[in-house]
Amino acid sequence: MRIDILTLFPEMFTGVLGSSILGKAEEKGLVQYHVVNFREYSRSKHGTVDDVPYGGGGGMVLKPEPLFDAVEAIVGEEKPRIILLCPQGRPYTQALAEELAREQHLVLICGHYEGYDERIRQHLATDEISIGDYVLTGGELAAMVVVDSVVRLLPGALGNERSAVADSFSTGLLEHPHYTRPAEYRGWKVPDVLLSGHHANIERWRLKESLRRTMERRPDLLAQMELTPLMKELLDELRQEQKNSGQAGE
Repeated sequence: MRIDILTLFPEMFTGVLGSSILGKAEEKGLVQYHVVNFREYSRSKHGTVDDVPYGGGGGMVLKPEPLFDAVEAIVGEEKPRIILLCPQGRPYTQALAEELAREQHLVLICGHYEGYDERIRQHLATDEISIGDYVLTGGELAAMVVVDSVVRLLPGALGNERSAVADSFSTGLLEHPHYTRPAEYRGWKVPDVLLSGHHANIERWRLKESLRRTMERRPDLLAQMELTPLMKELLDELRQEQKNSGQAGE
């Protein structure tokens, strides 16, 4: 995969792209990163990339020419996904990360100031992505989130390929609790089932705990899921446990 990042602050990406899983993925030849300062494509002798909006109003707006010129220089005849990082965009999800991980080439555009000239949205970008309902100073942090979530899904990026499959949201559920050594710490014990060596019982426990955590923290995710018979059975158990607990507390 090739990932091009268009930004006014390329220095922000140096440590991130060279560290941990992202750096190792590049070392393995799984991904190539290209960070481009699109100010270099300004047609102004002063390197201007923004201007006041027509009709007035506060803030400055990114001009179309530098971004169109930068993207066209990068992609040539290719037709990659060209993504605006923008609070107005499609909410970012694990499913979208998995979709992007199947692409060969991504171009991420980091916005600044008041926003983009609308012609950038209409005639240059193929996608707009938001990482949450809040506003950042620029799109750089959002771009880092997208890159990290996508690259870790590339085959060979993680030491254990099962890790990505079992992550929260990959299955539609929040991930179950994890425990490691020691088996008892400060009087808190690891659940007996995890020490039993009985793999079927462990998998059932993990699914039940994923359902419990999702039911308690993100019931909206359950409402969207197509539940298997086993999931329905475990949810019935959880609801009965809640009912019994409520009765015991009365």
